[in-house]
Amino acid sequence: MADGVNRPALRVVIADDQALVRTGFGMILASDGIEVAAEAANGAEAIAAVRRTRPDVVLMDIRMPQMDGIEATRRILADGGSTGTRVIILTTYDLDHYVYAALTAGASGFLLKDVTPEQLVAAVCLVQAGDALLAPTITRRLIERFAHHDEPRGTPPRDLSELTPRELEVLRLLATGLSNAELAERLSLSPTTVKTHVGRILSKLNLRDRVQAVVLAYETGLIAPGGTARGTHHAADHG
Repeated sequence: MADGVNRPALRVVIADDQALVRTGFGMILASDGIEVAAEAANGAEAIAAVRRTRPDVVLMDIRMPQMDGIEATRRILADGGSTGTRVIILTTYDLDHYVYAALTAGASGFLLKDVTPEQLVAAVCLVQAGDALLAPTITRRLIERFAHHDEPRGTPPRDLSELTPRELEVLRLLATGLSNAELAERLSLSPTTVKTHVGRILSKLNLRDRVQAVVLAYETGLIAPGGTARGTHHAADHG
């Protein structure tokens, strides 16, 4: 139902242990016509709120009592009943291990709490539409984290053989943090065509969103340390 054509106003759950943050973000969203379906002061409350209200997006603080935002995100996205709900992680700390943990838990983005009202609204709309908040600087840090974790993984990397050569090329570039518009410009394709390619990649690999695609690209070795795409000479010149 979250993908219905005649859907009501975009609905959001705000999870933060500071009432002032919840109130402030709620006012910003409401002023732009976005409904705050529920608020939560910890991870357990966030899970309950999502199950009760089935929001489009959850704004999830990392540091909360009883259960932190990373674990809450993991449980929400593992809950089959929450299909369609996307999570944006909020924090005051731009720390690498939080970025990595949030993205591998399934979050669709990562925002610092000092975002402007315009940035907050744009982020919610972007993630609800199926895109991801992946700034190139965060993507580079993610690359470096994988580059320093070469130990054997518990599960073998996903087979990418189902992808066409063009889809592999799109995935390589997507994994360097390029937006659809930037992908279209780089590949001399229309934005609509790029969106179609991205959709097919996610469908073939059974991935929820672009964040999972980026993580998978690093885990399979499609992207080499330093942000270079294996098998191409110019695909990731700008990281």
